[in-house]
Amino acid sequence: MIEMTQVSKTFGGARPAVDDLSLSIAAGEFVVLIGSSGSGKSTLLRMINRLVEPDRGEILVNGVDIRRQRPEDLRRRMGYAIQSIGLFPHWTVAQNIGTVPRLLKWTKARIDARVDELLALLHLDPAEFRHRYPHQLSGGQQQRVGVARALAADPDVLLMDEPFGALDPVTRGALQEELLRIHALSGKTVVLVTHDIDEALQLGSHIVLMNQGRIVQQGRPLDLLRRPANAFVHDFVGRTEIGLRLLALDRVAGRLRPNEAAVGEPISADLSLREALSTFVARRVDRLPVVDDQGRPAGALFFSDLLERQL
Repeated sequence: MIEMTQVSKTFGGARPAVDDLSLSIAAGEFVVLIGSSGSGKSTLLRMINRLVEPDRGEILVNGVDIRRQRPEDLRRRMGYAIQSIGLFPHWTVAQNIGTVPRLLKWTKARIDARVDELLALLHLDPAEFRHRYPHQLSGGQQQRVGVARALAADPDVLLMDEPFGALDPVTRGALQEELLRIHALSGKTVVLVTHDIDEALQLGSHIVLMNQGRIVQQGRPLDLLRRPANAFVHDFVGRTEIGLRLLALDRVAGRLRPNEAAVGEPISADLSLREALSTFVARRVDRLPVVDDQGRPAGALFFSDLLERQL
């Protein structure tokens, strides 16, 4: 889907922002670029849609060199969402979402249908929200509209640069869940930049950790937690937090005992083990009843089972 070969970019300083970097991103993957400030992750993302031009190297999208395409044509085929959202303040929600489809000469009926489809997908009632203006929306609602606008022309690739960084933790968590749901439904290729390791571990099927313009380690979230390549990776993922982060990647369904029972309010089998740990601490019990996604009894989770070897 996206192939980068020996890509470099320097902005006038002595050290390249991106340094001889090669990376392959498969179709349908959810790739998270992560690293500290100045690691080159945002520069790398922006080179994919030519907001930044590489000094050297080659970037192919679906086998075609991006330099053989006009930048505006390339960008219209890629969704792009950023932290600052960038909604046009004097346009309605519907007009903002329809920006790229209008440029692509879609019919009004097709645009209207797509706007309503995306608003519903992002849990914004079309009848209530399509005629509102950005200043009439909360920060989380504005961010949802920004994501809808990025998805409007049904792009194969969705690029996201710190899209939820300015939101409060509750809203951020809700939008992360929405993004995972949309990715599962659409199968689109997503490349997201963040500096937040917990966000990266939750969202990414493939994580690329960068430092000083180079890839330090890449792989599944479990790979980085269980087998950090060096001390830098170990420190970045949090030496003292690894156990909790491993619990966050596993679900109650994988640890429950199906033939056991417990008293009290049940928890969902889809809950993360890290969330279950918080429930154990709050209730001060040694087991919790568990229900499946239909609300039917599924068994019990024992506190002792959280202590099984993770690494």
